[in-house]
Formats: sequence, structure tokens, C-alpha cells
Amino acid sequence: MQTITLSVGPLSNVFLLLMLVLFIFSILAVFFFSTITEGNIISDMRNFKDFGNSFLTLFVISTGENWNMLMYDCIDTPPNCIQGQTCGTSLAPVFFIIFVLFVQNVMLNLFILVIISQFETYYMGDDNPIIKYQVNMEVFMKTWIEFTV
Repeated sequence: MQTITLSVGPLSNVFLLLMLVLFIFSILAVFFFSTITEGNIISDMRNFKDFGNSFLTLFVISTGENWNMLMYDCIDTPPNCIQGQTCGTSLAPVFFIIFVLFVQNVMLNLFILVIISQFETYYMGDDNPIIKYQVNMEVFMKTWIEFTV
């Protein structure tokens, strides 16, 4: 837990990078898939009609939940779709596979990398800050006791 609390700063940078990636992909999703209103997964609650819904939908599929079914909803092209309701684009597999690979693999590994790197910084070396703090705290406590008693 101490490693995670010491990693809050770098983790917030990775989190902001993740939000930037979600922001960019949300705008692209609105551009590509905003005309799709119906599907197996696409509904009134989960769609790409506007930025907010797109962001929430991409956040949900970044956890791995039904992203492939959502991709199949967005891949339908004429004549296998209803114009203005279920027609998507043939670029849907490229979009979703790049998004899932980037968010689930790269970003998750960045979070883990930050925590491991902070662990190495604070615990592995002989001159790490935590050992220095503990030594200095013991010296301080002995000095405090000597002058207050």
C-alpha cells in the first residue's frame, strides 16, 4: 500500500494519458458510428450518438465487456443493414481492435510499470529514501528523548 501511495503522482499522469486516449477515440467513434441507433449491444444507453455516450461506451468496453459484439453491431454495411439505424462502416474492426489492444494492453501495463518502478526506487537500493527516513527518524527520536527528559 505504501508503494501505491508513493506512486500517486506518476499514476495520475498515466490516468490522464488514458483519459486523453479515451477522448480521442470517443471523438473518432462519434464520427464513424453516430448513425447507428440499434443493435445487439447498441441501445439508448450504450451508443455513439454524442461525445458523452461515446466516452462512457468506450470506457465500458475498455474493461473488456462485449467489445466484440459492439464491433459486430458497427460493422454492418449495405445491403445487410437498415439505412439510418444499423448501418456502420467496414472500418469498425480496425477501430475496435486498435482501441482494445492499446487500452487493455498498453495502458494497463503502464500502470503496472509505474508501480513496479516506484517499488524499485523506494525499496530495492541500499540508499533508498525509506531506509534513510527510518534511520533519520530513529536519530531524531533519540535526540528528542535526550533533550526532553
